[in-house]
Amino acid sequence: MLDLRSHPHRRYNPLSGEWLLVSPHRTQRPWQGQVEKLPPEERPAYDPGCYLCPGNARAGGHRNPQYEKTFVFTNDFSALLEGTPEGEAAPHDLLRAEGVRGVCRVICFSPRHDLTMAEMEASDLEAVVETWVAEFEDLMARPFLRYVQIFENRGEMMGCSNPHPHCQIWASSVVPDEVAREGARQDEYWRGRGRTLLGDYLDLELKLKERIVGANDHFVALVPWWAVWPFETMIVSRRAVTGIDELNGDERAGLADILKRVTTRYDNLFEISFPYSFGFHQRPAGERNPAWRLHGHFYPPLLRSATVRKFLVGYEMLAMPQRDITPEAAAARLREQSETHFRRR
Repeated sequence: MLDLRSHPHRRYNPLSGEWLLVSPHRTQRPWQGQVEKLPPEERPAYDPGCYLCPGNARAGGHRNPQYEKTFVFTNDFSALLEGTPEGEAAPHDLLRAEGVRGVCRVICFSPRHDLTMAEMEASDLEAVVETWVAEFEDLMARPFLRYVQIFENRGEMMGCSNPHPHCQIWASSVVPDEVAREGARQDEYWRGRGRTLLGDYLDLELKLKERIVGANDHFVALVPWWAVWPFETMIVSRRAVTGIDELNGDERAGLADILKRVTTRYDNLFEISFPYSFGFHQRPAGERNPAWRLHGHFYPPLLRSATVRKFLVGYEMLAMPQRDITPEAAAARLREQSETHFRRR
């Protein structure tokens, strides 16, 4: 009999159509690899050298206003530019390139340099959600933009260049590959059943209760069956909405609440400011495709302590994703965590 708790097996991801290898017996292996040196946890509420703090100078002579809530500006080093030509450059059938237009913005969550999403007040996080909605609506209304990606990198090991609480929005004239894959799988499921893939999946997880991390009236946080990262979670809207702009007032407050609860559990897991990459997946521009359901992904790298990191290398880069901690074990460890931040106990 196959025991998913101890035997190597592979799991299917219906959102991507891909498989991943799960090797739960490897959690016992000794570790002599890289051990991370964690940065100091204490930060001032205001840092005169931080280019995101209120009143401070940024690149190109720009200076931040004395903002009190959220602050949005066009990235001074944008990865996408609005004026890029969209034509093709193809010197050979095997050598293709296409121009991509876009807009890159930065959203500061708070004027406080020392906060994280987990440590912000719920009302202040609601202001962040409202800013996301406003930016999403503004960018989706631009005819040349096809997709709006909202994402946050938290922590040095996830490539974050500044600890001030902030996220980015990259809106592009093309639909990114990962989003296109998820869209194709959701479309296929909708055409075959007349229901959303993530709606049916959420109903199943709520029934089984093995991988649920937390929930409120509007959102559920869970470790997906097909999780790759050690403590990966997914946040799914209970109501069938295709984008963040379709959330009503209570649902926007519910989104702020579930984000605070999940990130607090992350911080409490190893009692540090937990590193992760987080982002929403929602409908591309055009019709409000009923196959899509708003959801968000958290991808954290820490494996078994605050100093042991999971890299995606070797077999994962050359063959298929692989993980040692089962999603059920990860969900159990996250459920065990308090929703009161460890700094406030």
